Amino acid sequence: MNYIYHLLIYLDIYIIIAMSLNLLMGYGGLLQLAHAAYYGIGAYVTALLMVKLGWGFFPAIILSSMVSGILSLFVSLPAWRFKGDYFVMLSLSVQVAIYSLLYNWTDLTNGPFGITGIPRPVILGFKFDDIKSIFGLSTAFALLCGAVMFILLKSPWGRALKAMRDDELAARGLGKNTRLLKLQAFFIACAMVAVSGGLYATYVSYIDPTSFTLDESILMLSMVVIGGIGNFRGPIVGALTLIAIPEILRFMNIPDAIAANARLLIYGLLLIIMAHVRPQGLAGEYRFK
Repeated sequence: MNYIYHLLIYLDIYIIIAMSLNLLMGYGGLLQLAHAAYYGIGAYVTALLMVKLGWGFFPAIILSSMVSGILSLFVSLPAWRFKGDYFVMLSLSVQVAIYSLLYNWTDLTNGPFGITGIPRPVILGFKFDDIKSIFGLSTAFALLCGAVMFILLKSPWGRALKAMRDDELAARGLGKNTRLLKLQAFFIACAMVAVSGGLYATYVSYIDPTSFTLDESILMLSMVVIGGIGNFRGPIVGALTLIAIPEILRFMNIPDAIAANARLLIYGLLLIIMAHVRPQGLAGEYRFK
């Protein structure tokens, strides 16, 4: 049963990640390849505050969200000038730069050896030290993030974001400040993915830079594309699909070395098939351009 709870915790974490990336891609039309880097910032800031400064879980995760949101300016500010392929390359360079920082700033991050002994969350005197309670906490955060996302997307701000996605020049002509919209969308998305990073760090109690590589960003991107871009259900379907694949391979008694490569092959094939058969994804309604 603990195995099921473990998978559900990861599902909650990746649903939050996919929802935040879907805000940028599906509703803002901004292809982001640095999402794992901001996920890592959330994990590292939370871990450092709790391990080195003795902060509580809530203050640490709130500050990590703020830090990640502020650092999103590295991508969102140049987004005013860079578009299309140039913007993708910009976000890719930010991903590589932040990963290199996590790997090489040994005095702060302990480099490739990572941070150990990250304490479990304690809220109002209750310690989430067993897997059932952690599942309850991760589910509560996933529901909260989902509710916030739903409210935002149904608001005038969400409609303005979709208008910018469909035709930025027309949105400007209607008086919408598209520069501010991009800044706000990036801040919200990067702050939200930092929350999932903090949850991940306190669950596994150990983090290192290899959890926040470009491969992880591509996995997040695949969840959004396969699940459905620009649809509220898409991130949930995509996260569930791509988390289930490795577990299915595990029960097929395939050697780990082969299973790892097979997993990547299946992800690639799914992306190719979805691009040809159903470009809007399993649950999507908008075709990303």
